[in-house]
Amino acid sequence: MQKKFYITTPIYYPSAKLHIGHAYCTTMADVIARYHREKGDDTYFLTGTDEHGEKIQKNAEKQNKSPKQFVDEIVENIQKLWKTLRISNDDYIRTTDLRHEKVVQQVFSMMLEKGDIYLGEYKGWYCTPCESFWTDTQVQCEDHLCPDCGRPCHQDKEEAYFFKMSKYSSRLLDFYNTHPDFIYPESRKNEMIKNFLEPGLEDLCVSRTSFTWGIPVKENPKHVVYVWLDALLNYISALGYLSDDDSLFKKFWSDDTYILHLVGNDITRFHVIYWPIFLMSLGLRIPDKVFVHGLLMMKDEKMSKSKGNVVDPYPLIERYGLDAVRYYLVRETHFGSDGSFTPIQFIERINVDLANDFGNLLNRTGGMINKYFDGVIPEYKGCLNSLDLELESVGKLSIKKYFEHFDKLEVTEAIESVFEYISKANKYIEESKPWALAKDETKHEELASCMNHLATVLRQAAIMLKVVLLDSSEKLFEQLNISKDKQGFDTLNNFELIGGEKLNPLVPLFPRLKVDEELAYIKSIMENK
Repeated sequence: MQKKFYITTPIYYPSAKLHIGHAYCTTMADVIARYHREKGDDTYFLTGTDEHGEKIQKNAEKQNKSPKQFVDEIVENIQKLWKTLRISNDDYIRTTDLRHEKVVQQVFSMMLEKGDIYLGEYKGWYCTPCESFWTDTQVQCEDHLCPDCGRPCHQDKEEAYFFKMSKYSSRLLDFYNTHPDFIYPESRKNEMIKNFLEPGLEDLCVSRTSFTWGIPVKENPKHVVYVWLDALLNYISALGYLSDDDSLFKKFWSDDTYILHLVGNDITRFHVIYWPIFLMSLGLRIPDKVFVHGLLMMKDEKMSKSKGNVVDPYPLIERYGLDAVRYYLVRETHFGSDGSFTPIQFIERINVDLANDFGNLLNRTGGMINKYFDGVIPEYKGCLNSLDLELESVGKLSIKKYFEHFDKLEVTEAIESVFEYISKANKYIEESKPWALAKDETKHEELASCMNHLATVLRQAAIMLKVVLLDSSEKLFEQLNISKDKQGFDTLNNFELIGGEKLNPLVPLFPRLKVDEELAYIKSIMENK
């Protein structure tokens, strides 16, 4: 039976140009979405931008632009980056879309009528960059620093609407207890309970009057809906919730759909406390998992547009190709942990994994098939010796581990399992010694079996890697002349599938990089950020 799968990224804040840290999260979401499509799951993938708020309004004013003009220009560049990265999202939601604004206004009215939202007055410490209010006990030290970003807050007071968070806090704790896999990693759930739920949830400010760039409250238009009630609703407004056509909502926000939110750790609280409570208020189901991924760091410091320590993905893609950049993002940092971008790691991933292991396996195998069998892959004759048998055993285990890891969102480990198989195939060449087999006429069948097994490894590896390596896998299929019906997940465990294919001309997938030359180049683009 076909399963349904709904995956979302955070909706990014278009205050400045995006960097490779944003590309990391969206690429990981894309890889997961492609995996589920390849499995045959009915998959929907959403990304977008969160475009309201005081910070946007002030940044636009500094550039003598309207807020809409300001965000339109940045969003155009974001969508261009996603297109360059070949992100396979099914929709792109903007909180300035009319479809979204209508939903936010309707939801606000519903919560107001239900009594979950009330009018009051807010006085507290406000962080403009984070667009968050904090209490006296939450701001840090006598400088009143924001507990999220560490920058100074200022006291603010204004009329505001509030959401009754305390009404749902015990229900949220019960949900945590009955759904232990809701938050990943477990440490983030413990942090939320200790820092926010156990001390008692304060009612949440959900409107502002001190700026105008937002969605007006229908019942009181001098108020605009405050960022998190506005932003979080994107996950259902994009599906058509409360619209004339809510077919996508009924399909992908249903109990039989697996719903996954990918978020950065700086917005965990909003997704695992506020969002479930808003959904409870609306009588809607809560997502299956909020996966808090790690951050890409620069010299042990968070990559940040405001700090200027960012890496632009465009020059990397232009020089090294999309596949190399996507592979690095997926492979270098274990998904869920923090990682760091360094030029030497980037170059080594290309040279060691892609050029030496994967690319060289294709070059050697194709070269030997051309030399010994006139470019035709020999037919499968079973396992003729212990080396064939051992290689197939490693292959079956790697395929099994690939699916097990991916299904647990262990994306990096899944890709590692493929390269374990590739490494074994390279070792198999050294152990089988096809050049020696070719000199002994009595070993012709073993030589043919060796070539068939190597071609099969390449076919299987390309199938598993095609969710990451979008171009290289296709090039490998083309060079080995593997037909479309032999490129699916459903063919992975078939070791008898190929034989008789005439190879096309071989072209190296990943030329080996000159380390010193490429180090200098990457450092130059980092310095010109």
